[in-house]
Amino acid sequence: MDNFIVSARKYRPAAFDSVVGQSHITTTLKNAIKNNHLAQAFLFCGPRGVGKTTNARILAKTINCTNITADTEACDQCESCKSFNNNASFNIQELDAASNNSVDDIRNLVEQVRYPPQYGKYKIYIIDEVHMLSTAAFNAFLKTLEEPPAYAIFILATTEKHKIIPTILSRCQIFDFNRIQIKDIADHLAGIAVKEGIAAEKEALHLIAQKADGALRDALSMFDLIVTFSSNNTITYKCAIDNLHILDYDYYFKITDMLNTQDVANTLLTFDEILRQGFDGHNFIIGLCEHLRNLMVCKDKATIALLEVSDEVKKRYEQQSSAVSISFLMSGLNIGNQCDLHYKGSKNQRLHVELALMKMAFINQAITAPDLLEDLKKKVN
Repeated sequence: MDNFIVSARKYRPAAFDSVVGQSHITTTLKNAIKNNHLAQAFLFCGPRGVGKTTNARILAKTINCTNITADTEACDQCESCKSFNNNASFNIQELDAASNNSVDDIRNLVEQVRYPPQYGKYKIYIIDEVHMLSTAAFNAFLKTLEEPPAYAIFILATTEKHKIIPTILSRCQIFDFNRIQIKDIADHLAGIAVKEGIAAEKEALHLIAQKADGALRDALSMFDLIVTFSSNNTITYKCAIDNLHILDYDYYFKITDMLNTQDVANTLLTFDEILRQGFDGHNFIIGLCEHLRNLMVCKDKATIALLEVSDEVKKRYEQQSSAVSISFLMSGLNIGNQCDLHYKGSKNQRLHVELALMKMAFINQAITAPDLLEDLKKKVN
């Protein structure tokens, strides 16, 4: 039986064109290589799982390639590319600053910088999680980073740019990586599903993409988990919500309809059902606020594009949005937000959420300012 390779490794991009959702980075790097405008120190910043280390490796591989293609990609055929692909390149060295963060570790690296590459044009040093270096290690690194040999290039990667001292930042060309868009992640997962012969529902892939919160690596890990759970190589929406412990959209649609028709009894019974399934009341109220926000977004055709859900769910949002008033949504969002803010400080958290739901249920019956003014006029007369 062949050893299983996780999708995050198996489908890790090996060329700039295969990087997902970071075109502003890859275009700049390709132009720098093409025009020979390479900086001597790069700093890749951004949240986890968005491609910082991957892009560092692709950049290192490409600039040492002896036969770069017309579209500025590594050829994968030359000696340098082959040694890189086999993890046997002496010109590219990676250092994990999380476990090698002392002055001695940096001194060893600085000592290695003195020796030029045996073959190829550059020696590239990739330092991951560079913010973990101690202050003394940063200071020991400063001089080399400012005036390295012409053949040395440093690529630093970090998730916490604010922890890096300003003197290091001023010596680097800084690239800020974006969180990957939900649509890009869903499309990428759909492509992998086709390659693996897996039947996947669009709603399920969108759900995985939303749960990943912009991190492609997290999305791929969830994808593998759900594929493993499924016995017939099929990813369904039901399978996704069960494995990721996400509350089904249906609950929010049902509860919103109940609140809009003042059906307090069924609202509380549905909330009880949600709690008995093991869901947290705080996550529920956050999800309900997000649902109301999505309905508000659907009120104007210009803002529907802000809705990051599948096409089928988008239609349901549009239908329900037409059935509820803007005042109901605004008041509901305000009540839900207050419930969210005070949830952790509440002694009876279940009652706290139930009170919020009951307030929402009677929004449509609340006395409006014009009604109140009319009543006052009648009393005066």
